Amino acid sequence: MTVHVDSAIWHWKGRRWCHLLADNEAELHRFAHRLGINRLSYQGPPKTSAPHYDITGFERDRALRLGAVASDRETIVALLRRVRRPRPDVPAPALAALAQPGTAPGAAPASTAPVAAE
Repeated sequence: MTVHVDSAIWHWKGRRWCHLLADNEAELHRFAHRLGINRLSYQGPPKTSAPHYDITGFERDRALRLGAVASDRETIVALLRRVRRPRPDVPAPALAALAQPGTAPGAAPASTAPVAAE
């Protein structure tokens, strides 16, 4: 299993932050434990749909030394899509609508939307 980190570009509370992700949740938690990251820092269902930890740039450096892979945005987005799980507070029809670009939950698809008469 591979553990991934993206670039530490997110500024918050005077630090730069990034994401720690893995191919499966068990590996993610094992690696975070090795890093000394508190389990309370976990960001996953039900808070978010994609299991991950937010870590500082300093923790990112340690993660890389422990074997995490520095991954670009495309790799991280693909991984997020693979590992995400539906959130229990979001109804299934809303999730289906979000999966279709250009549609909102409850809205008709653009190709079948009524056209206003002039």
